Amino acid sequence: MAAVLQPQPKESATVDFTALERRLLDEFQQEFPLSPRPFAEMAERLGVSEAEVVETLKSLKERGALSRVGPVFRPKRVGASTLAAMAVPPEYLEEVAGLVSALPEVNHNYEREHRFNLWFVVTAEDAAHLEAVLDGIAEETGIPVLPLPMEEDFHIDLGFRLKW
Repeated sequence: MAAVLQPQPKESATVDFTALERRLLDEFQQEFPLSPRPFAEMAERLGVSEAEVVETLKSLKERGALSRVGPVFRPKRVGASTLAAMAVPPEYLEEVAGLVSALPEVNHNYEREHRFNLWFVVTAEDAAHLEAVLDGIAEETGIPVLPLPMEEDFHIDLGFRLKW
């Protein structure tokens, strides 16, 4: 299991960040402390209080600069997950991506230069819930969702050094 801080690049491009915010976003996308008090460990590393870390993360989320702080489990270890793709008309891409990103079951999504231009990973407690999420996205958008379940395990490092 790994934990991620997932920045939202497009929304955060015009936001000014404090030094603490920058360090939180850069240093904890990976190697999130796996302990009973992860924010206390982060605070110790950053030289601030645990409350300051928690409040700063809340502020980043409220400002739309951070989509989530949460675990990413190795596929097929807990629950059900799949990569999914949609062929979204370009004029609706931002709107559909926002809808998909707002779902708690979606780890991340991204645009690709392809007919299937919106890709995302969905995790759920079981296969039935996963299917319900994909069906809900298709129903709400009117655009079919192509599920692409994992056949072979690959490790891809999804951490990104941010450019400040």
